[in-house]
Amino acid sequence: MIQLRLRTDCDRTLAPFVTRIAEGEPLCVDDATLSLEEANTLSYRSDKADFRLRDVSPEDVAGDVLLIDPRRQIAHRLIRAASLHNTFLITEQCDQLCLMCSQPPKPQHQDMFDHFLAAARLAPPGAQIGLSGGEPLLHKDALFTFIDAVFAARDDLTFHILTNGQHFERGDLAWLRKHRARLLWGVPIYSDDPATHDEIVGKPGAFAKLSLNIALMGLAGAALELRTVVLQQNASGLPGLADFIARHLPFAATWAIMQMERIGYGRMNWGQCFFDSSRDFASLGAAIDLMRARRQDVALYNFPLCTVPPAYRDFAVRSISDWKQKYLPACGACTLRENCAGFFEWYREEDGFMEIRPQ
Repeated sequence: MIQLRLRTDCDRTLAPFVTRIAEGEPLCVDDATLSLEEANTLSYRSDKADFRLRDVSPEDVAGDVLLIDPRRQIAHRLIRAASLHNTFLITEQCDQLCLMCSQPPKPQHQDMFDHFLAAARLAPPGAQIGLSGGEPLLHKDALFTFIDAVFAARDDLTFHILTNGQHFERGDLAWLRKHRARLLWGVPIYSDDPATHDEIVGKPGAFAKLSLNIALMGLAGAALELRTVVLQQNASGLPGLADFIARHLPFAATWAIMQMERIGYGRMNWGQCFFDSSRDFASLGAAIDLMRARRQDVALYNFPLCTVPPAYRDFAVRSISDWKQKYLPACGACTLRENCAGFFEWYREEDGFMEIRPQ
């Protein structure tokens, strides 16, 4: 598992600051250069402060953008230069309680927008950065201001924003239209049956509000990625949801059908929610067939290839972020591994997919 937090030594009296580990000569005042390499310790020098990183090699952090927290003696790897999976956690607050949530909400909020802005300005050229939560749009005004500031400074960056879609208003239309070419919105929809969707997200009336706001996003021309986690509660209804999307949401860029992540509420509710698609792919296959017939894009996220019938493997994406991805011992000689999403770090074989067959 790739560490997103590194141990550091720094003057504890300093305020937190963002820096980029220079690859060679520094490019700006925010770059830090390697001054000394010792056993298990790298010493860096910058205009902001000198600091040390522990238990990491220079190659592993070259080009990374770090948030140094001197009080806690931690360096947060906000952007890893060698990765396509960089996400800013905007908030841990949320107004839904999804049964399978991998990031259970917390009541408190720590505003990190200034640090995120500094980090985005130092991002590699052409980077797409994820914005996640909790629910980022609980802090909509600050979020929109942050995005405006990033785009004013960097015309090459894009964002992939995960939101439950509950907080858009007609007054947001102009802003959504202005940035529609540079924002991809990932919005969950779990069923075309309002009661089932509301049960899964733990919020009465959520489907009704979501329906209105997705229509608003369509009116704005926003790029929309619909996301559905397959569960025992909604698996049999996937063909119906596919028909609903095809008829009512044809403007969606793609529909991502996702397997559960065994962490957070997902771990707590695994037994009542996990749907073993390696044993029963019929409803998934029917949903994909319908989308394909309607010429709408569909993808499978977090599905190991050996759990997907051969006819549908082209839809399976290597979607699991590299920092939380693993492969099982049985994957060692599998011919599909290079193109396979693998498994989440916290996946357990004893209560996971029962029909894993390396190829």
